[in-house]
Amino acid sequence: MNINIFKIEEELDLAAANAVVNVINGNSNATLGLATGETPIGLYQKLVQAYENEQVSFKRVTTYNIDEYAGLGKAHPQSFYAFMKTHLFSKVNLSEGQFHIPNGVAVDLAGEAKRYEALLKVAGQLDVQILSIGLNGHIGFNEPGHTLRTETHVVNLTEETRQVNSKAFPSLTDVPKQAITMGLGTMMKAKKIVFIAKGEAKAAILKQAFNGPIDPLVPGSLLQLHPNLEVYLDTKAAKYLMELS
Repeated sequence: MNINIFKIEEELDLAAANAVVNVINGNSNATLGLATGETPIGLYQKLVQAYENEQVSFKRVTTYNIDEYAGLGKAHPQSFYAFMKTHLFSKVNLSEGQFHIPNGVAVDLAGEAKRYEALLKVAGQLDVQILSIGLNGHIGFNEPGHTLRTETHVVNLTEETRQVNSKAFPSLTDVPKQAITMGLGTMMKAKKIVFIAKGEAKAAILKQAFNGPIDPLVPGSLLQLHPNLEVYLDTKAAKYLMELS
């Protein structure tokens, strides 16, 4: 694990984006695992800038998002498909066939999870996986529990997760109760993980994830086992990690 701590958020975003750019420039056919939410938005902005400055091309890149809300179609403004189109896909040279996101409105959600996992198996080992962490330690939508699923599956979202995510919706009742998410086993197969976290609210869970025991009740703690984990934190998120260093 290599932990990088930044005082300035823009520098954090640039460093994390450069890690991804370096992977793509080293392999124009790179495969990327992508995360959503507020945390990686700055990273995506820096990737767009790198593309605009002709520092990277996505022409032959293939991407796989880690999750999607159940019940939200591509046109829904809070779908992760819409999020990715807004922040990355529509701003770089990625065509429709190059990016993949679970179908949240599939008639058979469990079948869609199996289809997506099969797609990932065909893709093989992803070159880089972008990740962050929830306040309860979830990675993607892999919620805390005594057992964790290794492959793509349908998950029931905790009320805590729904409460946190409700700020993107008109009300809590509009937040889906289920999602399709890659399993931690699938994510952990990536050659490289670029992990980002920001803000003091994440400090306590990061201490548990990176300095505590490996525990399925803190899904993020499994990242300690990855052989090529690059961590990018601001000073607020790294508060307790700096105390321990």
